[in-house]
Amino acid sequence: MLKQRIITGVVLVSAFLCAIAFLPLFWLAVVFGLVVSMGAWEWSRLAGWESWLLRFLYVGVLIGLVSVAYLYVPLDTAPLAKDVQPFLGLACLWWSIALLWVKGFPTSAALWGSKLMRSLMGFIILAPAWIASVFLLSFPKGSSLMVAMILVVVCADIGAYFSGKRFGRHKLAPAVSPAKTWEGFWGGILACAILSVVVWYFLPVQQQHIGLASVAGVILTTAAASVVGDLSVSMVKRQGGFKDSGNLLPGHGGILDRLDSIVAAAPVFALGLLLVGW
Repeated sequence: MLKQRIITGVVLVSAFLCAIAFLPLFWLAVVFGLVVSMGAWEWSRLAGWESWLLRFLYVGVLIGLVSVAYLYVPLDTAPLAKDVQPFLGLACLWWSIALLWVKGFPTSAALWGSKLMRSLMGFIILAPAWIASVFLLSFPKGSSLMVAMILVVVCADIGAYFSGKRFGRHKLAPAVSPAKTWEGFWGGILACAILSVVVWYFLPVQQQHIGLASVAGVILTTAAASVVGDLSVSMVKRQGGFKDSGNLLPGHGGILDRLDSIVAAAPVFALGLLLVGW
């Protein structure tokens, strides 16, 4: 299993880096669209849809939503912040609500446990994450920003793993993910705080008007959002009795098992960049 996880992880990282290094924005949008479509396929099962026809229909609706967003914003050129910011703001509002639902689980399932609500949750989770990711790539040096966002998520995850393994005593959300602890959470935040200092120190010249407090604010809120994303998907899986979202990735489970943190981090990171004047 460990060997499978390592091989799959290396392949995923290599494919991601090659894509953002060599593909133009349109084809990156298509590739990311395929990824979130696979995530939608897995989410349709978590939402309770069993028929293959209905699950394909669910994926089709998501593709329609992101296609309309691509043309409306428009993400194929240089999108204006005023066109994208409402989507990012609504996504951040959603993750605030999701945090309350995670905190209130399993009682909160009375609000979102129906098939319809879980289906809507999938659209709200996946579509804005795709919009935020394509928007990030439209920035000058957008590929670097995308890598930076992923780095924040990875740093939070690694910091949480090691600090939780060493010091973990107090459960973060026992009803949702019994293995996660407050010590792990704060370890991840500390790791990202250190990352903030490093990023601020190496800011490009044209962005050196952004202070350390602003850099730390963006990175730390992104790290916290990644935890909420992880817990939210885990909450839906636990409610449905699923261990993994799927089996597309050997040793890792499904696409959503790897995207759960990123889908929450992406809109928070993108909105944070806009608010600090990037």
